[in-house]
Amino acid sequence: MALEDICSFKDKPLQRWFPLSALETDYHNLELESLKTTQINGGIPQHIFMPPFPPTNLFISRSTSRSAPSNYSPTVERPFPLTHGTTTLGFVFQGGVIAAADTRASAGGLVACPAVHKITPIHSHLVVTSSGSGADCMLWERILIREIRLYELRHKRRLSIRGSAKLLSCMLHPFKGTNVCVALTLCGWDKEGGSFGMVIYVCSDGARLQGDIISVGSGSPYAYGVLDGGLSWSLSKEEAISLAREAVFRATHRDAYSGNNVDLFHSFSTEQPH
Repeated sequence: MALEDICSFKDKPLQRWFPLSALETDYHNLELESLKTTQINGGIPQHIFMPPFPPTNLFISRSTSRSAPSNYSPTVERPFPLTHGTTTLGFVFQGGVIAAADTRASAGGLVACPAVHKITPIHSHLVVTSSGSGADCMLWERILIREIRLYELRHKRRLSIRGSAKLLSCMLHPFKGTNVCVALTLCGWDKEGGSFGMVIYVCSDGARLQGDIISVGSGSPYAYGVLDGGLSWSLSKEEAISLAREAVFRATHRDAYSGNNVDLFHSFSTEQPH
């Protein structure tokens, strides 16, 4: 084989693994030195047997004057903060739950994408609005979908909205204080919510808040201003949809990080008129 010829494997029996003592003396300089061979390994170049990373105890006995390999350098922080912005909202009314969001993905002053879906259907009774890092939100939404499906298969029943929020909060809490940036709002209905609906906010530090109206993102103060002036329990479906669209639109008008289109979902129970 061509690979055997290049690596000098052909017709040279391998007697045993390369001794660890040689790794301790030559590991850092192998990339700079010429290839070495010994009778122990049948003339095969030593670097063929080198593990990609040395054991930790190899560095304990070394003098402090000798620096560690570049692979072990600390993580370099970004030279500037990369800010994100969005406008998402969810509220409860007599006809169910409304979830709305803009479609602009921003990275600092750059509009990264004008057509991002920030509302994700998780189950037949649940949608999630996302705010924060796009990659983190997409990952945790997929994880939540998987866990809800596994729960349904194991227990032969659907996980409630509160249970889904508690599960997500417990999974996110270990990442508190890290660079994970996730703010998800669960909007849906189940029997625990009296077949009307509920809105629960979960963020990456594990916090979990429930309310009749929740707006998240850099445009949320402007959205709250519109919602507080027009929201009531007795709204019809058309009035609720119009109010949610108006709130997101006004937020995108004032917030530079939000914009483009408005996505809107209406979640309701099949047991109630709509």
